[in-house]
Amino acid sequence: MGSHAKAWLVEDESAREMLDRVLTERPFLLLPPLHRVPLRVGNVVELVGPSSSSKTHILIQAAITCILPKLWKGVSYGGLGHSAMFIDLDCRFDVLRFSELLNHRIMEAANGSSSKVGCHQKDSEAQFARMKPYNEELFALCMKRFLYIRCYDSSEFLATLKTLHYRLQKEREVHGVNVHLLLIDSIGAFHWVDRGSSSFPLECDNRKSWHLQNVSEAVVQEIRRLLLVHPMLVMATKAVVLGNKYSTNELTWNYRKWSAVDNPYSRNITSSDQQLPYREYMPAAWQSFVTHRILVRATDDDLVNGGHQNNSIYLLEWLLPLLNSLDKFTVRDVRKRLCLFFLTNKG
Repeated sequence: MGSHAKAWLVEDESAREMLDRVLTERPFLLLPPLHRVPLRVGNVVELVGPSSSSKTHILIQAAITCILPKLWKGVSYGGLGHSAMFIDLDCRFDVLRFSELLNHRIMEAANGSSSKVGCHQKDSEAQFARMKPYNEELFALCMKRFLYIRCYDSSEFLATLKTLHYRLQKEREVHGVNVHLLLIDSIGAFHWVDRGSSSFPLECDNRKSWHLQNVSEAVVQEIRRLLLVHPMLVMATKAVVLGNKYSTNELTWNYRKWSAVDNPYSRNITSSDQQLPYREYMPAAWQSFVTHRILVRATDDDLVNGGHQNNSIYLLEWLLPLLNSLDKFTVRDVRKRLCLFFLTNKG
């Protein structure tokens, strides 16, 4: 008993390390079209929308901005220079697509820097040859900062969250940078499987049964504990089916248990009778944990601009906080790489 008490008194970080962990800078990492609301560590952003509405692509762009340096060897990349953790619950992450997008961002910044110093068209091939080792070095550095985990069911997801503290701590010791961004794609992937499974007791009779509400509560608790030690911005996608307008008052369960007292960053999403274009299915524990919610959906319009034709246009709308504006963006095929372009917004 005495040894356990002494273990609590053993220091595991200095005062400077504690201040660096607590006084973490606010990550201005979200490029258009996710630039309307300032975000900071501790926020939980939920991207909702139907399938094929570029939700995962937005996560990838945010991750690339996080792992890119702000300035490297005299070239400005506009990144944060921190690590990003991507938890794939959808099991469809394409690492080749991610690497191509990262390469495109690196070359785009390098070419922009070269054009400022007056490179001519005839010197483009020679310039590319000189920049290749330079780009490969930066590419390898950024890929080391991108941490990826794939989970196939809720038990693996919970086990990952419980052990994530030790992995993040190890990565910080190895690479010398903190993880600023936790990405989850997609948070509702196992919802219907868990809901369809009948409740069954675990090994010990005195433990809770494995059912949907307990799983959601455990996920929220583990993420909340993780944020206390590793301050991060959390972004999660969620697939929904758009349909009739549903009132948030219809979704009221037991929110008192998961109030803003437990999570200082949370907001009471049932404080007003907001009309949602989809029916919410996630348990109350997760709904009250979300601090920001964004709806992304495709339109029937196609963009015709120069050589780019038949590019789908997407609409982005802030539901929490509610903003009276719609942002338009498109995902274009640039040199066989999908890239996100912000178009405009309308009130």
